[in-house]
Amino acid sequence: MTQSAVGTRKFDGLDIPVAGTYVLDAAHKRVGFVARHLMVAKVRGQFAEATATITIGEDPLQSAVTATINTSSIETGQVDRDNHLRSGDFFESEKYPTIEFRSTGIKSHAGAEFVLDGELTIKDVTKPVELTVEFDGAAVNGYGKALFAFTATTEIDREDWGLTWNMALESGGVMVGKKIKIEIEGEAIRQD
Repeated sequence: MTQSAVGTRKFDGLDIPVAGTYVLDAAHKRVGFVARHLMVAKVRGQFAEATATITIGEDPLQSAVTATINTSSIETGQVDRDNHLRSGDFFESEKYPTIEFRSTGIKSHAGAEFVLDGELTIKDVTKPVELTVEFDGAAVNGYGKALFAFTATTEIDREDWGLTWNMALESGGVMVGKKIKIEIEGEAIRQD
């Protein structure tokens, strides 16, 4: 590894961020999801309030992530649906105000794509998940702070975390699909 432009260094042909602690920039993030509705349509939503701390190691493959998502900040563009998702049928936001993620290691990488293992906790149920993380680039912002951008995706079965509410349809099938695609995009800014 060699030092490159200010705030970056070379790693396997990539200009990656220098080692340090980075936090998710609230102004440049989206923690979103896609779920099937009525077995055919897609409903997209996001959590407006989420924080993350990313520790980039001297050895980039020893980097780590922790994240917290506020369940009551869910937004799908439809107030009644949002309130239902906050209710006891789904997230029980009053009892379980956050969703937590903690990485357990980087499983592999190829080019700008990294596979990140971790543990996702929803409603006091913790299960392993695997995120595919695309490193989108590193730069220095107008305030002289190093930052990097990324996109992460995974798919989970919501029922594994106790999110089992559904309604059978007369035509067959169910109201809400079990598989949920998670889509995260963001910038993280160096803090030290």
